[in-house]
Amino acid sequence: MQADSALARELRHHYLFSALTEAQQLRLLATAVPRRLAAGERLFSRGDSAAQFFLLRSGCVKLYRLSPEGSEKIMRLIRPTQTFAESVLFMDVPRFPVSGEALDAADLIAFDRETFLGILRESFATCRAVMAHMTRRIQAHWDEIETLALENSRYRVVHYLLGLVPRDAQGRMTVTLPARKSVIAAHVAVTPETLSRTLRALSDEGLIEVAGEAVTVSDVERLRRHMH
Repeated sequence: MQADSALARELRHHYLFSALTEAQQLRLLATAVPRRLAAGERLFSRGDSAAQFFLLRSGCVKLYRLSPEGSEKIMRLIRPTQTFAESVLFMDVPRFPVSGEALDAADLIAFDRETFLGILRESFATCRAVMAHMTRRIQAHWDEIETLALENSRYRVVHYLLGLVPRDAQGRMTVTLPARKSVIAAHVAVTPETLSRTLRALSDEGLIEVAGEAVTVSDVERLRRHMH
């Protein structure tokens, strides 16, 4: 595909691609494929052979697993500018460990696994930088798993809201919930009723304001202090 300027900027600032040289980025993009998914369309199923990983540009994608009884557990909600399925890069037999489905219409870029691995094989410096970035991301995921497993529902909801806010944000900020509240509730392992009560309590305390899918954090630093 031809690299547009917006996509080139996204790659330069993304943890998975920032270590690549311009020539390496162009080589990767030459084998990349744009994809558009309709709401509810499945991108891949758990166990499918995985030859690609993805960058979401618009919309929302859920990654989930089904229990033997058929109940759904949402593992991640992917927002624009995030990549997913990177784990297939280093599998001996690459297969998707989860299923992926668009929650609403989504645009994404599918990157070729073998092309990316070829770039890493040819440049130790690039490979080391990418692995360092990925290690930090894995640690962040472990922290999220710990939060979901050990903390109470209020903490989990606040943690999720702060995850929608840029790390360096301060003061007042409005974010848009990337999915229906029922989906978000499943992701943070609370019931929809508990999520609604928690949001209402945070609103009553002046920490947030909720208007439909828009959530305004009155003071980001104050909400962060609320977690300690």
